[in-house]
Amino acid sequence: MKKKKVYLTLQNGSVFQGYSCGADGEATGELVFSTGMVGYVETLTDPANYGQIIVQTFPLIGNYGVAREDAESDKAWVSAYVVREICDDPSNFRMETDLDSYLKEMGVIGIYGVDTRQLTKILREEGAMNARISKKPLTDEETKALAAYAVKDAVATIAPKTKGYFATENAKRTVALWNFGAKNSTIANLMAQGCNVISVPASTTAEEILALGVDGVVISDGAGNPHENQEILEEIKKLLGKTPVLGLGLGHLLVALALGAEVKKQKYGHRGGNQPVKCVKCGKVAISTQNHGYEVVSNSIKEGKISYVNVNDNSCEGIDYENLKALTVQFTPEAYSIGNPINPLYAKFFTLMEKENENA
Repeated sequence: MKKKKVYLTLQNGSVFQGYSCGADGEATGELVFSTGMVGYVETLTDPANYGQIIVQTFPLIGNYGVAREDAESDKAWVSAYVVREICDDPSNFRMETDLDSYLKEMGVIGIYGVDTRQLTKILREEGAMNARISKKPLTDEETKALAAYAVKDAVATIAPKTKGYFATENAKRTVALWNFGAKNSTIANLMAQGCNVISVPASTTAEEILALGVDGVVISDGAGNPHENQEILEEIKKLLGKTPVLGLGLGHLLVALALGAEVKKQKYGHRGGNQPVKCVKCGKVAISTQNHGYEVVSNSIKEGKISYVNVNDNSCEGIDYENLKALTVQFTPEAYSIGNPINPLYAKFFTLMEKENENA
């Protein structure tokens, strides 16, 4: 790989010199770090990463190449990608191409040769901040201008604009997926659990969802500041209590906001496949996959009871709303396990749907 110098400038004035990989150009975004050792294709294509420059804390990225079936959507959503070392000679029986070629294909600007350990220490101490990858060092005025960047209109940008139908053999139930930027794996895992899935756009009303006659509704994950979605919050209020609901990621935050709780931005977020969460009821701890930068303020919850907390910082990771036939979690259900062959989160949601059908 021919080395071309590029520069990563942080909002606080820190400058890191590295080398270009992926697409040619310059990019601005919110700089955050992800602790995943694997799953870089999933990270690049997760709609929840819209507007962000991702720093991988694991030092070698790309060693097993790229298998396109691992993608969480049909494009990469990250603003840019930062790694310590990019593997240019990967090896894996599933691989179709190398990471650098995939970044070029997806139009993602990357930088490697950066001290990602030092970069992560800065973000942990000072919090997530804006940054820019450029071909020349930024001037003082250009660095100051980074403060103006913000991730805006995320759901409107990443959410599908049309309905989608996903059927599986021997389905036991049908659910509506209120799609604010759901991952492919969310749909695949709902189908694996015996659900037909009707994906509906973010602009769908509660009345339109209820008219589908589904057994329950999954409010999906997505990107951006949850406070942006005021119209959606009003529709969620109309939906709750009328059908079983499972909220995931952004959906967890939106349901809490709709019911009067506060949501705040975290210092540097939870991103990676190694976040420990504890079940409040049983006390068991499991390792979960997470990708978010906001949290529900625990002492602001007016309805529902906290069901899961993060072991590292005791932040709210899940809420049960028994009176409203709803439960929400901040993490990815399919990656969560406490030694039970039946996913306990989906099992709770399915129990809600079964009770609803019995009472119909």
